[in-house]
Amino acid sequence: MSRVGKYPVIIPDGVKVTLEGNMVKVSGKLGELSQHFDANHINVEVKDNKIVVTPKVETQQARALWGTTRANINSIVKGVNEGFSKNLELVGVGYKARVEGSNKLVLSLGFSHDVPVEAPKGIKVSCPSATQITISGADKQLVGQFASEVRKFRKPEPYKGKGVKYENEYIRRKEGKKK
Repeated sequence: MSRVGKYPVIIPDGVKVTLEGNMVKVSGKLGELSQHFDANHINVEVKDNKIVVTPKVETQQARALWGTTRANINSIVKGVNEGFSKNLELVGVGYKARVEGSNKLVLSLGFSHDVPVEAPKGIKVSCPSATQITISGADKQLVGQFASEVRKFRKPEPYKGKGVKYENEYIRRKEGKKK
Protein backbone atom coordinates (compact mmCIF):
# COMPACT_ATOMS: atom_id res chain seq x y z
CA MET A 1 0.00 0.00 0.00
CA SER A 2 1.31 3.45 -0.93
CA ARG A 3 2.10 5.71 2.00
CA VAL A 4 1.44 8.83 -0.10
CA GLY A 5 -1.31 7.56 -2.39
CA LYS A 6 -3.70 6.41 0.32
CA TYR A 7 -4.42 9.98 1.49
CA PRO A 8 -7.02 12.01 -0.42
CA VAL A 9 -6.19 15.45 -1.85
CA ILE A 10 -8.40 18.02 -0.13
CA ILE A 11 -9.76 20.68 -2.47
CA PRO A 12 -9.60 24.15 -0.84
CA ASP A 13 -12.28 26.82 -1.29
CA GLY A 14 -12.03 28.70 -4.58
CA VAL A 15 -10.44 25.79 -6.47
CA LYS A 16 -12.39 23.99 -9.21
CA VAL A 17 -11.44 20.45 -10.30
CA THR A 18 -12.70 18.71 -13.43
CA LEU A 19 -11.92 15.25 -14.81
CA GLU A 20 -11.75 14.83 -18.59
CA GLY A 21 -10.74 11.35 -19.67
CA ASN A 22 -7.23 10.76 -18.33
CA MET A 23 -6.60 14.40 -17.38
CA VAL A 24 -7.27 16.36 -14.21
CA LYS A 25 -7.84 20.09 -14.76
CA VAL A 26 -7.56 22.39 -11.77
CA SER A 27 -8.31 26.11 -11.81
CA GLY A 28 -7.93 28.63 -9.01
CA LYS A 29 -6.99 32.20 -8.25
CA LEU A 30 -3.42 31.81 -9.62
CA GLY A 31 -4.33 30.18 -12.92
CA GLU A 32 -5.21 26.85 -14.45
CA LEU A 33 -3.08 23.68 -14.54
CA SER A 34 -3.68 20.17 -15.82
CA GLN A 35 -2.11 16.78 -15.10
CA HIS A 36 -2.30 13.59 -17.17
CA PHE A 37 -2.49 10.21 -15.45
CA ASP A 38 -2.27 6.62 -16.66
CA ALA A 39 -5.93 5.57 -16.94
CA ASN A 40 -4.93 1.90 -17.46
CA HIS A 41 -3.41 1.66 -13.97
CA ILE A 42 -4.84 4.54 -11.91
CA ASN A 43 -8.39 5.60 -11.06
CA VAL A 44 -9.03 9.25 -10.05
CA GLU A 45 -12.36 10.35 -8.54
CA VAL A 46 -13.68 13.64 -7.16
CA LYS A 47 -16.09 13.22 -4.27
CA ASP A 48 -17.01 15.27 -1.21
CA ASN A 49 -14.50 18.08 -1.93
CA LYS A 50 -11.66 15.52 -2.15
CA ILE A 51 -9.69 13.89 -4.93
CA VAL A 52 -9.22 10.17 -4.32
CA VAL A 53 -6.53 8.29 -6.26
CA THR A 54 -6.63 4.48 -6.29
CA PRO A 55 -4.88 1.78 -8.32
CA LYS A 56 -7.08 -0.15 -10.79
CA VAL A 57 -4.96 -3.30 -10.79
CA GLU A 58 -2.53 -4.82 -8.30
CA THR A 59 0.72 -4.62 -10.25
CA GLN A 60 4.08 -3.14 -9.36
CA GLN A 61 3.70 -0.39 -11.98
CA ALA A 62 0.23 0.56 -10.68
CA ARG A 63 1.58 0.83 -7.12
CA ALA A 64 4.49 2.95 -8.36
CA LEU A 65 2.19 5.31 -10.28
CA TRP A 66 -0.34 5.55 -7.43
CA GLY A 67 1.71 7.73 -5.07
CA THR A 68 3.33 9.71 -7.90
CA THR A 69 -0.03 10.60 -9.45
CA ARG A 70 -1.45 11.65 -6.09
CA ALA A 71 1.61 13.83 -5.35
CA ASN A 72 1.45 15.50 -8.79
CA ILE A 73 -2.27 16.25 -8.40
CA ASN A 74 -1.64 17.64 -4.90
CA SER A 75 1.08 19.91 -6.33
CA ILE A 76 -1.19 21.43 -8.97
CA VAL A 77 -4.01 21.94 -6.43
CA LYS A 78 -1.60 23.71 -4.07
CA GLY A 79 -0.06 25.65 -6.97
CA VAL A 80 -3.29 27.22 -8.23
CA ASN A 81 -4.32 28.08 -4.66
CA GLU A 82 -1.09 29.23 -2.95
CA GLY A 83 1.69 29.06 -5.55
CA PHE A 84 5.33 28.08 -5.18
CA SER A 85 8.50 30.15 -4.89
CA LYS A 86 12.26 29.65 -4.86
CA ASN A 87 14.72 32.17 -3.45
CA LEU A 88 18.23 32.50 -4.85
CA GLU A 89 21.19 34.44 -3.44
CA LEU A 90 24.15 35.88 -5.34
CA VAL A 91 27.41 35.61 -3.40
CA GLY A 92 30.48 37.38 -4.74
CA VAL A 93 31.95 40.83 -5.27
CA GLY A 94 30.05 42.62 -8.03
CA TYR A 95 27.42 39.90 -8.45
CA LYS A 96 24.06 41.62 -9.01
CA ALA A 97 20.64 40.92 -10.44
CA ARG A 98 17.85 43.15 -11.69
CA VAL A 99 14.53 42.77 -13.47
CA GLU A 100 14.00 44.67 -16.72
CA GLY A 101 10.68 45.01 -18.48
CA SER A 102 7.93 42.66 -17.47
CA ASN A 103 9.83 39.42 -16.85
CA LYS A 104 13.44 39.68 -18.00
CA LEU A 105 16.14 38.91 -15.45
CA VAL A 106 19.57 40.48 -16.05
CA LEU A 107 22.49 38.97 -14.11
CA SER A 108 25.96 40.44 -13.55
CA LEU A 109 28.07 37.42 -12.58
CA GLY A 110 31.65 38.48 -13.18
CA PHE A 111 31.60 37.83 -16.91
CA SER A 112 32.65 40.53 -19.39
CA HIS A 113 28.93 40.96 -20.22
CA ASP A 114 25.58 40.85 -18.47
CA VAL A 115 23.54 37.65 -18.79
CA PRO A 116 19.89 38.30 -19.81
CA VAL A 117 17.41 35.53 -19.00
CA GLU A 118 13.81 35.60 -20.21
CA ALA A 119 11.42 34.02 -17.70
CA PRO A 120 8.92 31.52 -19.15
CA LYS A 121 5.21 32.29 -19.27
CA GLY A 122 3.59 31.72 -15.88
CA ILE A 123 6.73 32.61 -13.90
CA LYS A 124 7.12 35.86 -11.97
CA VAL A 125 10.65 37.07 -11.16
CA SER A 126 11.46 39.77 -8.62
CA CYS A 127 14.62 41.10 -6.98
CA PRO A 128 14.02 42.34 -3.41
CA SER A 129 17.67 43.43 -3.31
CA ALA A 130 20.59 43.41 -5.75
CA THR A 131 21.81 40.04 -4.45
CA GLN A 132 18.47 38.24 -4.01
CA ILE A 133 16.15 36.72 -6.63
CA THR A 134 12.64 35.41 -5.96
CA ILE A 135 11.09 33.13 -8.58
CA SER A 136 7.39 32.35 -8.10
CA GLY A 137 4.53 30.76 -10.00
CA ALA A 138 1.74 28.19 -9.88
CA ASP A 139 3.61 25.32 -11.58
CA LYS A 140 6.03 23.69 -9.12
CA GLN A 141 8.11 21.99 -11.80
CA LEU A 142 8.44 25.14 -13.91
CA VAL A 143 9.51 27.25 -10.90
CA GLY A 144 12.17 24.69 -9.92
CA GLN A 145 13.39 24.27 -13.49
CA PHE A 146 13.81 28.02 -14.04
CA ALA A 147 15.59 28.42 -10.68
CA SER A 148 17.95 25.61 -11.69
CA GLU A 149 18.67 27.25 -15.05
CA VAL A 150 19.50 30.58 -13.35
CA ARG A 151 21.76 28.80 -10.85
CA LYS A 152 23.54 27.00 -13.68
CA PHE A 153 25.07 30.26 -14.99
CA ARG A 154 27.46 30.40 -12.01
CA LYS A 155 27.27 27.46 -9.61
CA PRO A 156 28.70 28.06 -6.13
CA GLU A 157 32.37 27.11 -5.95
CA PRO A 158 33.75 25.30 -2.88
CA TYR A 159 36.70 27.57 -2.02
CA LYS A 160 35.10 30.97 -1.43
CA GLY A 161 31.43 30.05 -1.93
CA LYS A 162 30.98 32.52 -4.79
CA GLY A 163 28.12 31.98 -7.21
CA VAL A 164 24.34 31.67 -7.40
CA LYS A 165 22.93 29.49 -4.62
CA TYR A 166 19.55 28.56 -3.20
CA GLU A 167 18.56 30.47 -0.06
CA ASN A 168 19.09 27.66 2.46
CA GLU A 169 21.75 25.75 0.51
CA TYR A 170 24.88 24.77 2.40
CA ILE A 171 28.10 24.98 0.38
CA ARG A 172 30.71 22.51 1.58
CA ARG A 173 33.97 24.42 1.72
CA LYS A 174 37.39 23.10 0.80
CA GLU A 175 40.64 24.24 2.28
CA GLY A 176 42.93 26.10 -0.09
CA LYS A 177 46.60 25.36 -0.80
CA LYS A 178 48.95 25.22 2.17
CA LYS A 179 52.38 26.73 2.24
